[in-house]
Amino acid sequence: MDNKPCCTPPRGADAPLTTAVVARGGAYLGDVVDIPGGKALVGTNRPIIKPDGEGPQRSVRVKPFKLGQSAVTNAAFAAFVDATGFVTEAERFGWSFVFHAHVPKTTGATDGVSGAEWWRRVDGAFWRLPHGPDSAPSPDDHPVVQVSWHDAQAFALWAGGRLPTEAEWEHAARGGLGDVTYPWGDADPNDQDHFPCNIWQGQFPHRNTGADGFDATAPARSFIPNGFGLFNMAGNAWEWTADAFRVRSLSKASKAHAAAMAGHKVIKGGSFLCHESYCTRYRIAARTGNTPDSATSHMGFRIAFDP
Repeated sequence: MDNKPCCTPPRGADAPLTTAVVARGGAYLGDVVDIPGGKALVGTNRPIIKPDGEGPQRSVRVKPFKLGQSAVTNAAFAAFVDATGFVTEAERFGWSFVFHAHVPKTTGATDGVSGAEWWRRVDGAFWRLPHGPDSAPSPDDHPVVQVSWHDAQAFALWAGGRLPTEAEWEHAARGGLGDVTYPWGDADPNDQDHFPCNIWQGQFPHRNTGADGFDATAPARSFIPNGFGLFNMAGNAWEWTADAFRVRSLSKASKAHAAAMAGHKVIKGGSFLCHESYCTRYRIAARTGNTPDSATSHMGFRIAFDP
């Protein structure tokens, strides 16, 4: 499969902003689960999007840690904003990326991303109104989106946690099952009768049947959790990790892709926009990245805590 540009458009050449700083002292409103330490598998020996550096598989040791049972919700992020007055990067830039089908008709003309025109630049889109100022607020129990890596870092610091590493994220996503493709095992989702996660059904990017019950984000605690009790480790919303995007492959294509992704941070899990016909990045080993100031209507995060 080619490395197609569906996933996460970078913000681009805007002037950098000064990163907002917050202090510890908050309380995380979500539930957390204990993730056992031990040997963690990272990557796969059956890569599908090879330039992303999905393989080869390696094993690393991870220490026990705690991880949010779900992605951080709008309610939890609102508590953070109310307590600190934090202003996200999307708000300070004044715009963010919204999937074309979710841009309200009253918004008017918008600019698209070259080569991925389904991504539209919408003025006034931010975490409370992720599809723009003419849209409805995202429900409290849905994952917060339109948050950058810097925003996620600020929340995690305030809550006394941190972003998980890529190795921790994959270890947690496997739920104790070992070398499996998805958090539930190896059975592929489809468009007819197997909907274990919130991804696309239909023909990307113009027809989503919503057969799994959702055409955008689902509640953060939805679908069947994995073996560790974690919700939506595949699909729904991409999740930021602590790590810089790097590849271990020595292939020419991978080296070129890694160079193009310099300065990006790893995101994992895929989103409601992934589909086997275009992008299968809802697999555990799948990965991509984005610049730490970027935000979209399908990128969120969950936080980890040391014991």
